[in-house]
Amino acid sequence: MTTQRQRPCNAKIVATLGPASADRSTIEALVRAGADVFRLNFSHGTHADHKQRLDLIRSIEADLGTPIGVLLDLQGPKLRVGTFAGGPVKLVEGAAFRLDLDTEKQGDATRAPMPHPEIFAALKPGAELLLDDGRLRLKVEKSGKDFAETTVVNGGMLSDRKGVNVPGVVLPLSALTKKDLADLEFGLTLGIDWIALSFVQRPEDITEVKAIVQGRAGIVAKLEKPAAIEALDAILAETDAVMVARGDLGVEMPAEQVPAIQKRIVRECRRLGKPVIVATQMLESMVSAPVPTRAEASDVATAIYDGADAVMLSAESASGKFPIEAVAMMNRIIERTEADPQYRDAIDASHTRPSANTADAVSWAARSVAGLLDVAAMVAYTSSGSSALRMSRERPRAPIIGMTPRRATARRLALAWGVNPVLCHDVMNVTEMTEVAVATAAKQGFAQKGQTIVIAAGMPFGAPGTTNLLRIAQVE
Repeated sequence: MTTQRQRPCNAKIVATLGPASADRSTIEALVRAGADVFRLNFSHGTHADHKQRLDLIRSIEADLGTPIGVLLDLQGPKLRVGTFAGGPVKLVEGAAFRLDLDTEKQGDATRAPMPHPEIFAALKPGAELLLDDGRLRLKVEKSGKDFAETTVVNGGMLSDRKGVNVPGVVLPLSALTKKDLADLEFGLTLGIDWIALSFVQRPEDITEVKAIVQGRAGIVAKLEKPAAIEALDAILAETDAVMVARGDLGVEMPAEQVPAIQKRIVRECRRLGKPVIVATQMLESMVSAPVPTRAEASDVATAIYDGADAVMLSAESASGKFPIEAVAMMNRIIERTEADPQYRDAIDASHTRPSANTADAVSWAARSVAGLLDVAAMVAYTSSGSSALRMSRERPRAPIIGMTPRRATARRLALAWGVNPVLCHDVMNVTEMTEVAVATAAKQGFAQKGQTIVIAAGMPFGAPGTTNLLRIAQVE
């Protein structure tokens, strides 16, 4: 066990790596600025690029003695129109526009190839197609297995290979493409901690990837489709964590609905004790400016007030001009928000009663004891991470130390609200566990002599998901 940095705030920061943050000094600076988890976006870059960045992360982790989580974000199926013979075309409102599978013939102002038979198979008259991130909107008038006749509802310029969204339609597509399967296997060989699955529409998408992962990484369901929101409860039951991917969600659903959906997802994840990340455009202006807009700062703060486990930076840290400043700014917003007395009031007011099971009962009791005794720290001794996640669910006032003998578990816990993951050795009995917990709390600076800590664990040790022990100890 080594002494590591203490995070001064509970909510975590996920920072995406890219061309602007590919060297060792920048990545280390991002960690020191507040990054807890790094996202490797497999929509961009080569396997060699991602391996190099992961190697740097692990080297920095060893030097700093701080478990760092790594999230592999799979690209998922990308639906796009084909190419146009004479360059960009203008679609005029009210005009007819045809989409079909004829990729041999390039598009023009009246038609375009769309090489996705799955879309045509799912379309019905009245369905809508959104092109180029929702900038253009088409209404389906007639469709078949290889074509769709549409009317342009919102016109504009359309160019080669722009994206296609089909809101309100569950497409007969797996969330895993051939590229995703190759990326997934590659990431698992590297020891990735979390897998973010794009294009989730139904719980079966999560089941499919879990069968491949076999517990080697946690699964993050990216919620970016209306179909996923409709199946939210079933998806949350299957996944390990969630990302509120507001970019595509804001394309496929009216923008005014996204804030309420975000709050609903965060609330449900908190109730279930599953980490939730709020993502997309949080500090977007910092891609090119050294400071965010006031609206962006408020956006981040809102996610923190709601109790999100983590907030995420995308282009801000991957390709922007100010990656370190963006992480530092997000960290300051979190610190200031969590220092607001109304933050604690909001967290306590939105706290929900746990489920009627032993693990939740122990975590709920630990929170109650911590409140009564004003403990210095709460310790979850955990093999799988379950005890620490249940304790995190309670959103206690005292800091949480997630003690684990498994390095992979420590790294995954870097994503969880309030959890300070610490790698320790295996313990043989309750007495040794208590001694190690007390020593860890003191050495890491969470507790001083004479203060009280609360310890939750599962017996027998090493058996995942068996939180059934609560112990109170004094630091001597």
